[in-house]
Amino acid sequence: MAELFVKQGEEYANARPSYPPQLFQFIASKTPSHNLVWDVATGSGQASKSLADLYKNVIATDVSEKQLEFATKLPNVQYQLTPPTMSIPEVEQIVAPQGTIDLVTIAQGLHWFNLPNFYEQVKYVLNKPHGVLAAWCYFLPRINEEVDIVFDQFYYRDSKPYWDSARKLVEDNYRSIDFPFEAVDGVDHTGPFEFVTETLMSFDGLLTYIRSWSAYQTAKEKGVELLGEDVVENFKVAWGEDHGPKTAKFPIYLRIGKVGNV
Repeated sequence: MAELFVKQGEEYANARPSYPPQLFQFIASKTPSHNLVWDVATGSGQASKSLADLYKNVIATDVSEKQLEFATKLPNVQYQLTPPTMSIPEVEQIVAPQGTIDLVTIAQGLHWFNLPNFYEQVKYVLNKPHGVLAAWCYFLPRINEEVDIVFDQFYYRDSKPYWDSARKLVEDNYRSIDFPFEAVDGVDHTGPFEFVTETLMSFDGLLTYIRSWSAYQTAKEKGVELLGEDVVENFKVAWGEDHGPKTAKFPIYLRIGKVGNV
């Protein structure tokens, strides 16, 4: 998984959306203790920055050194490079001892994981019974009718052959992803719960966002330039003559559950 993002670390850091305060406030309201978070697949730290405001300490891990280079440095966030796969002893050594973590988060990454192995690690480090796993994904930005039409055609027709099969779980808003955890207090299911994040996106920012896709990198390695002149021209026409920034709304889908007494 990591190799798909190594070469576009800077684009990923610059183009990917941040997440709304409402998302983190909701998650924090479901964790009785706010001492320690493990932010898995942190990338360039989009989630860790917000978690650091709500929790005493954050351990943010990723398998991509290039991604971590672009992460925002904060006094209570410890960034840690990890191997692609970890044994339980490695998790205890690199991340945290058994039963000491209040919250595990994973933003836009759960679909890449070997879930049985990952869930074994999560259940090992979470404190019981109230430790929480929160995993979310986001899908295509919505900008306006003209841009959305071109964007959807580009996504479903041009880029589709270059996405990994795991992308289908994102397209399904994580509804079908295996999630063997109990509903947190105050709700009767584990999601997905929907949120929206808004960002002001320039035309160049839109192209940079596309270049940050794993599918874009995969196509490029196969000798295919997804953003050819004709494609960029279609986006320009849809964007409008002023080429000024526009509000992009990314829908976010959260799965959240507590570990219980397993």
